[in-house]
Amino acid sequence: EMYNRPPLTGNVVTIDDVVVKTSILFGILLVGAVLGWNTAESIPFLWIGAAIIGMILGIVNAVKRNVSVALIIAYAAVQGVFLGGISRWYDLSYTEPIVQQAVFGTFVAFAVMLVLYRTGIIKVNSRFAKIMTVALISYGVIAVISLISALFGVGSGWGFYGVGPLGLILCLVGVGLASLTLALDFEAITQSIQRGLPENESWRLGFALMVTLIWLYLEILRFLAILNSR
Repeated sequence: EMYNRPPLTGNVVTIDDVVVKTSILFGILLVGAVLGWNTAESIPFLWIGAAIIGMILGIVNAVKRNVSVALIIAYAAVQGVFLGGISRWYDLSYTEPIVQQAVFGTFVAFAVMLVLYRTGIIKVNSRFAKIMTVALISYGVIAVISLISALFGVGSGWGFYGVGPLGLILCLVGVGLASLTLALDFEAITQSIQRGLPENESWRLGFALMVTLIWLYLEILRFLAILNSR
């Protein structure tokens, strides 16, 4: 893992670097979101295509050994278009302001997890990481199976998430896992700073944090959508 590398000399990552790079990425994501929101009805294939491209870029950035600032920025841009588009779709589909509620919920979850991590209430150790790894893989498998089942009309197109109380339970599990993943991101930032990793690693750390927050937002949005469909 990146924070297991030996300390390096030269410019090293600091918390300020992480904050600045993360802010830049979210600024780019916001611009993309505005575009996706405003073109969701007229050019729906734009945000749908952005979802596919974003998934590919996310995988590439996750497995790439060396940091590619260009690819990380590209990911932020296309994910912004996707988020704007799907948020607009939800906004048009429901009378309740679930998009605004999901945004607020994401901020609250982030703040709560940061406090829990900083105060030591949640301690990230090897046991925590192993449990989270198993939980994330398990949830990922369920999500893929649910997606496949949705293509066959299960849950009225929602997959397992549209099957009665099971859908709400799965959404709550998703929100919980995404929130706890933030603790892993915070720990990665802490360890990277302590190990004196290169300054450009701040882009990777910002990318990881952004991926988790996007996932958290989508889980909350889906939960609210299902809740308002009942």
